[in-house]
Amino acid sequence: MYDWFECKVKYERLQEDGSVKKVPETYLVEAFNFTEAEKRVTEELKPFVKGEFDIDNIHKVKYMEIFDSDVESDDRWYRLKLQFVTLDEKSGKEKKSVSAVLVKANSIARSLENFEKGTKDSVTDFTITQDVETPIMDVFHYGK
Repeated sequence: MYDWFECKVKYERLQEDGSVKKVPETYLVEAFNFTEAEKRVTEELKPFVKGEFDIDNIHKVKYMEIFDSDVESDDRWYRLKLQFVTLDEKSGKEKKSVSAVLVKANSIARSLENFEKGTKDSVTDFTITQDVETPIMDVFHYGK
């Protein structure tokens, strides 16, 4: 089973004024462990980054699901927090649980549209409690 790892990378980028500046970027990588996540993000970025780059931080994150988009203008990633209410059969009390999903879109409104498209056949009741843009530049799925 794979996990998701958020990898923060810094590399030198040529600016419009001709200067070189070290810029931070965040990528989401699907991997077995931290070592593989570091290797995968390095392999994915090597063709696009001239010179050296540093991996500043890698940490495991939990996403219930990732909703990608083939629409070219959908170029940002949004994290939606979902709250589920279930009934405890023994006590009869409601239990709340929270999960996060990641949605590719170009705005908060579009992230909701893309999420609704992806869950149109779902029978689970939930409430969206948060929808925020993330710093994630790209998502690297395992085997893609």
